[in-house]
Amino acid sequence: MSVESSPQPKACIIGWPAGHSRSPIIHGFWLAQHGLAGSYERAAVAPGDFARFVHDFARNGFVGANVTLPHKQAAFELCDATTETAAKLQAVNTLWLEDGKLCGDNTDVEGFLAALDQDAPGWAAHADKAVVLGAGGAARAIIHALLLRGVKRIALVNRTKARALELAGQAGAAVEAVDWAELGPALSDADLLVNTTSLGMKSQPALEIDLGPLPAQAIVSDIVYVPLETELLRMAKARGLRGVSGLGMLLHQAAPGFARWFGVKPIVTTELRALVEADILKSI
Repeated sequence: MSVESSPQPKACIIGWPAGHSRSPIIHGFWLAQHGLAGSYERAAVAPGDFARFVHDFARNGFVGANVTLPHKQAAFELCDATTETAAKLQAVNTLWLEDGKLCGDNTDVEGFLAALDQDAPGWAAHADKAVVLGAGGAARAIIHALLLRGVKRIALVNRTKARALELAGQAGAAVEAVDWAELGPALSDADLLVNTTSLGMKSQPALEIDLGPLPAQAIVSDIVYVPLETELLRMAKARGLRGVSGLGMLLHQAAPGFARWFGVKPIVTTELRALVEADILKSI
């Protein structure tokens, strides 16, 4: 049977590269769990080929895709319609076809919040101030998420302060750019610390930070998930602080796309988490 005539919905992860993605494991688990016909693939697509690949979705049998680096802004620009969140962030990580139109969402916001809700229940009730490390696309999504949940003050700390100033200016009065040298004082009254940088990731430089100033009730979140327990989370554990790994965000951000493509809203279970953890451990 040809791809064009296949009745089974097909989705993929588009990135450059894409080989490291755990998305096929996640979506494959949900397809099997719910007994659904369909498939999920990896698609390594160079930036110059991205627009053509997306334009040919329907012809190649795809109903949608996840989008990872470096394509999230390009995906937003190609969409005929987007969610309010994607429009706010001007970045898309989830694509689907609806009445012949290309639609997009940014589920990083939902994924980050769902991970915090699951791994640090009740966090929002005590989150007056957050400190966010980094000023890239992930920081933009997480700042938006924190403001949606009512965090009143956000200190944005980045090695290059100019980028932090630019993002803070776009995010509004609740967000203040802070010099890296002033991180200690910024942490002293923080309820939540979030690392949105790649520091501490496998093959990346370490995140050099002193958690000593953090209050005893603070929560530490790291969006890095390789390794599963970063040095930042180890330091948080040593201080008796609650830690939230990046794996939860990865798992939860996948759920909305699966629901759109395959018609079933999945849940993040301990079984799924263990499956992805085992795959990550094999790669370290």
